[in-house]
Amino acid sequence: MYSGVVLEHFRRPRNHRALEAPTAAHEAHNPLCGDRVRVEVVVERGVVRDAAFTANACAVCTASASMLTERVIGVPVRDAARLSDGDALAALDTSLPTARVACATLPLRALHGALAQLPATV
Repeated sequence: MYSGVVLEHFRRPRNHRALEAPTAAHEAHNPLCGDRVRVEVVVERGVVRDAAFTANACAVCTASASMLTERVIGVPVRDAARLSDGDALAALDTSLPTARVACATLPLRALHGALAQLPATV
């Protein structure tokens, strides 16, 4: 049912850990399915230097969080903040039922929430 990319990131998620001293963090929850994901970032000089996540979530959400954290490391905050639902869905390389789209975009909501907490000077 899922692409090889989704299965690989679900079975061996990258950056699935808590950061020791995150600059910002945000937890997002999907009440319809129960997925919960927390994204943490370390930002230095306007660039995401590290990103990680913890989750109690389905395969789609976990894979999406894994790919998202990989994607934003080394990226300027302004570019990470511009990532869209379409970007998150395209990374999964699979078509999802409408009900699963919220699972795929939940980590992005958490990332955006974390980045919104950053002071303008970071």
